[in-house]
Amino acid sequence: MTVSNDLAYATVTELLDGYRDGAISPVEATKAALAQIEKYNGALNAFVLIDEDYALAKARESEARWQAGTPIGLIDGVPTTIKDIILTEGWPTLRGSMTVDAAGPWNDDAPCVARLKEHGAVILGKTTTPEFGWKGVTDSPRTGITRNPWNRNMTPGGSSGGASAACAAGMGVLHVGTDGGGSIRIPSSFAGIFGLKPSFGRVPAWPLSPFGSVAHIGPMARTVRDGAIMFQVMSEPDVRDWTSLPPTNTDYVGGLSASIRGKKIAYSPALGYAKVHPDVAAAVKNAAKLFEDLGAHVEEVDPGFENPLPIFNTLWWSGAYFALRNVTDKQLDELDPGLRQVVEEGEKISLAEYLQANQARGELGIRMRKFHQEYDLLITPALALPAFEAGKLAPDDLAEVGAWVDWTPFSYPFNLTQQPACSIPCGLSADGLPIGLQIVGPMQDDLAVLNAAFAFEQVSPVATARPDLSKLL
Repeated sequence: MTVSNDLAYATVTELLDGYRDGAISPVEATKAALAQIEKYNGALNAFVLIDEDYALAKARESEARWQAGTPIGLIDGVPTTIKDIILTEGWPTLRGSMTVDAAGPWNDDAPCVARLKEHGAVILGKTTTPEFGWKGVTDSPRTGITRNPWNRNMTPGGSSGGASAACAAGMGVLHVGTDGGGSIRIPSSFAGIFGLKPSFGRVPAWPLSPFGSVAHIGPMARTVRDGAIMFQVMSEPDVRDWTSLPPTNTDYVGGLSASIRGKKIAYSPALGYAKVHPDVAAAVKNAAKLFEDLGAHVEEVDPGFENPLPIFNTLWWSGAYFALRNVTDKQLDELDPGLRQVVEEGEKISLAEYLQANQARGELGIRMRKFHQEYDLLITPALALPAFEAGKLAPDDLAEVGAWVDWTPFSYPFNLTQQPACSIPCGLSADGLPIGLQIVGPMQDDLAVLNAAFAFEQVSPVATARPDLSKLL
C-alpha cells in the first residue's frame, strides 16, 4: 500500500494487519497522516503543535520492532494526537490561553499519554482547544478558529474540536479528547466521528481537572472498534489519580458484539425539555428504528428529570473561578471574554449554593441509576442541532441566550451523573452536515455503550461517510 488518502483513513486493525504482513509500515502510515496535515490543516487549524521529526523517529522505531517481530502493546505504530489540555513531556500544554507560559518546564506525561506511548502510539502533535476547554466550540485567543472538514465555514464543535477536525480529515487515526460537559460528544457529532465519554474515573487523569468530577478523558476515532482499542489502552491504571476506578479485567475489544437482541432501550427524543432541530429529530428517530430492527426492545420514554442546567452551571462556573482565581489583571484582560464572564459569575457562587448543587447532582445520579434498573441503555440526540458558523458561541437564533449549554442539552446531564456516553454518526442534515446519536449506559458499564454503538455502526447509513476534503482547497 502506498502513502495515500486511503492509508490516512485506514483503521487500527488494517494498519496492524499491514504492519504484521509487511504490506505497509508505520513510517508510511505516519507520512500519510503528516501529508494530510500539510494539505488540509491550513484550512482547518486543527493543530497547535506538529512535530514531524519526532513522529517519524517514533515511526521508524516502530517499523524496526515490527520487522523484528517484537511489536509492543495494542497500537504500535498508529498515528495519534493529544488534545492541548493534556500534559505531554517535552511539548508545551498551552490550553488555548495567552496566560500559559510556553517555556514550561514540560516534564510530565499525563496518564493517558504515558499509556499510549507504552503501547507504541506515534504521536503527531497536539490539537486545538478553546481556552481551558471552557466551551462547546473551538476558538481561542491563542490559536484562533478551528473549522469543520465537512464545511470549513462551520464549527467542528468543542472543546475537543481540533481532535474531531483532525480525525474527520484523516490527520491521524486515534485522538485524545476530554469531556467536562460534552466536549468529546459535541465535536464527534458535528464532525461525524465516534467519541466516547467513559465512566468517570475509568481513564485516569493527572493533574485532575479544576472543573472537578464532571471532567472525563476518552477516545475519539473514526470507528467504534478503533475507539475501543484506544480506550483499552487509556483505561490502564495510574496511581497519580486517586479518583480513578479500580482496574478491570474487561476486554473492551474482544468483548465487542454486534448483537443487542433483547436489550431494553429507552428512546428520549428531547429528554422532556429540549428543543431539537427537525433534521436531528428525524435522524435520531430513524436510529431508534434501526435498533428495533437489530432486535432490541425500544420504548419512547424520558428519564424524568428537569433540565439540570442550574446544577451544571453552578459547578462549572465555580470550577472556572477556581482554575483562574490567581491570574493577574493583565492576564484577566487576555482571557476569552466569554470565559472571563464565567469566571466572574463563578466568583459570586456561595459555599451553600455549591453544596446545594452537589446535593441536587446526587439526586440526579440516583434517578439515573434507578432508571437503568429498568432500561439497559438510553438513546437521545447527541446535540440539538447540526453544526453552525465557526467563530460563534451559538447560532444566530440563540444569540440572545448565547451560552454553549443552550444547544447542548443532551450532553452535560451525563457529566453530572458520571455515566458512560458516546456519540456516533446517525445521519446527515439537509445541508450535508453530520448528526450524532448519543448512547448512554449505566455507570461503569462502558462495554454496553461500546457494544450498542458497534451494533449500530454495522447498519448505520453514514458509518463510513467522509467529508469531501477537496472543498477545503
